[in-house]
Amino acid sequence: MKSQLYLLCLSVLLLFLTSCQEKQPVFESLDAYPVYPYSDLGVTYTPEASTFKLWSPAATDVRVNLYDSDDPVAKTTGRLSMEMVNGAWTKLMEGDLDGTYYTFQIKRNGNWGTEATDPYARAVGTNGTRGQVVNLAETNPEGWEADTKPPFTAPTDAVIYELHVRDASIDPRSGIINKGKFLGLSERGTTTPQGDATGVDHLVELGVTHVHLLPSFDFMSVNEARPDDPQYNWGYDPQNYNVPEGSYSTNPSDGKVRIREFKTMVKAMHDAGIRVVMDVVYNHTGLSKDSHFQYLIPDYFYRFNEDGSMSNASACGNEIASDRPMVRKYIRESVEYWMKEYHVDGFRFDLMGIHDIATMNEVSQRLHAIDPSILIYGEGWKAGGSPVPDSSLALKANTPKLINIAAFSDDLRDGLKGSVFVHDEQGFVSGARGKDQSIRFGIVGATQHPQVDYKAVNYSDAPWAKEPGQCINYVSCHDNHTLNDRLAISNPSEGPGRRAGMQRLALAVVLTSQGIPFLHAGSEMLRSKNKDENSYKSGDGINMINWGGKRAYRETFEYVRDLIALRKAHPAFRMGATTLIGKHLVFIDTDDDQFVIYQINDAPGEEWKNIMVVFNGSKDPRTIEFPEGNWKQVVNGRQVNQEGIGKAKQQRIGIPGREAAIFVLEG
Repeated sequence: MKSQLYLLCLSVLLLFLTSCQEKQPVFESLDAYPVYPYSDLGVTYTPEASTFKLWSPAATDVRVNLYDSDDPVAKTTGRLSMEMVNGAWTKLMEGDLDGTYYTFQIKRNGNWGTEATDPYARAVGTNGTRGQVVNLAETNPEGWEADTKPPFTAPTDAVIYELHVRDASIDPRSGIINKGKFLGLSERGTTTPQGDATGVDHLVELGVTHVHLLPSFDFMSVNEARPDDPQYNWGYDPQNYNVPEGSYSTNPSDGKVRIREFKTMVKAMHDAGIRVVMDVVYNHTGLSKDSHFQYLIPDYFYRFNEDGSMSNASACGNEIASDRPMVRKYIRESVEYWMKEYHVDGFRFDLMGIHDIATMNEVSQRLHAIDPSILIYGEGWKAGGSPVPDSSLALKANTPKLINIAAFSDDLRDGLKGSVFVHDEQGFVSGARGKDQSIRFGIVGATQHPQVDYKAVNYSDAPWAKEPGQCINYVSCHDNHTLNDRLAISNPSEGPGRRAGMQRLALAVVLTSQGIPFLHAGSEMLRSKNKDENSYKSGDGINMINWGGKRAYRETFEYVRDLIALRKAHPAFRMGATTLIGKHLVFIDTDDDQFVIYQINDAPGEEWKNIMVVFNGSKDPRTIEFPEGNWKQVVNGRQVNQEGIGKAKQQRIGIPGREAAIFVLEG
């Protein structure tokens, strides 16, 4: 009888203890997680109170930890339990918390996890390991409310200049005070010791419309606590997506400083007539299993293989699951935030081919509804296999499915200089055969044209841009060798002067083709990285813009500057519609794959009613024949002059080797 009573009491006790335990939420899959419909995750600040919110459906408990300092060894000043309200863990804290640092922590299966930075944080302290509550109204520089975007209408009117924040100013000869900082790209009137314009004034002189900044959100590879140590990284290792990078600020500990200085840079660019594009890396995070996404919302933000390992289409250890509703919402809200809070004018999506088409289109439609002139473009490829089928991804071949989004043309890039994967391979500008159709493909902006043999294009066997505004034409960027270094590697027997001519020819093709031209910073002054192919952490000595090159290679700088001015002045080179290109741009067959010629006839809105463009990729001269009329030359291999360099006094004229030439019919 006693044993039966003992067993009965034990059963009641176990039942009581079980009922007291927290129940772990059960979902059939990650896709079954409820979607939080509001846009207030993170911290909402007012001087009277701040509300903390975290979406983490699988957590049984969540707490927010408060700190007076971002010092990693500082003790918490408060540990507050949060409650589930309307689908998010929530805590209202009364009082003015401006400047307070915080972390989140979740409990699962009876255990508290690691403290982590709020994924939605809009300010952080040193090295981004703690979020910070800030009054954003106090981060606006003087005149911010009156900041105005420079006029801009059609995507093909853009001339994009890709620039790393630190590279722009770190050269001792830059004349810039705030070297390596956001503020360095806000200074005006800076020059080299010889008096050549640098920084923002150089960009104005060059004539670019958009500056594309390599990742400038908070990345993890530079230790912000040691700003005087020699450190360098491109920044493709994201940590906090909604916060500017601390090493580019004058005080990484104070979240307001980095925000204010980023805004100061944007306003200075706008005042100079230049728009700002951010390079964004939503395809992966810098950390994988120990990222704050994984600590606070386990597994949801990532794609996994069937064996449970993280998929790795980024080749960086993980890939973001953009196709999940809350990840899609996160990306969309993040870019909206950069647009609205920082007045950013465009986004370049790193490894865009990892993102699903639906996400990219939703982002584009939302951003274009806010600002129809926004630029969105990205890399139409991935770096490895993904669980998501290619048919659903924003790959280059799927560009026709994308809405107002452009992709990079590696077809033209490698057609001009040779494959980036075969370093000694030559391209059209260095005399390679069989590249003419790839050049034609770039000239028409990857669109449909009856005179392009798509089966002979190097990578694409069909047009992938519905309109030329979906094609980014380029020959070099931060990745791989600089154009100057690549031409030196693949043409070792040629002297520097001849290689400079090849470079000018390549840039002439990019800047006169339909589509959107894109320039790697410094290519206008023969930038070299000492043949370093992957300089992502190679330091300032390799990566900095050598401002002395502007004087040393003045001919090439002026050539590029004047080509940009030519493009801006003449809409024939940026017609903006596939139908117009097909109607007005006519290739002249030469039976010579090193010689590409086309005419633009009666281009709309154009004072030059008949233009002939010639590209000679051979080292030897070629001869062209003109139709009847008086033709003046406005471009050769060394000079651009819209008023005319000379006249074609005969109906036949020789084009020197490895040169571009443009002629205009007068009268």
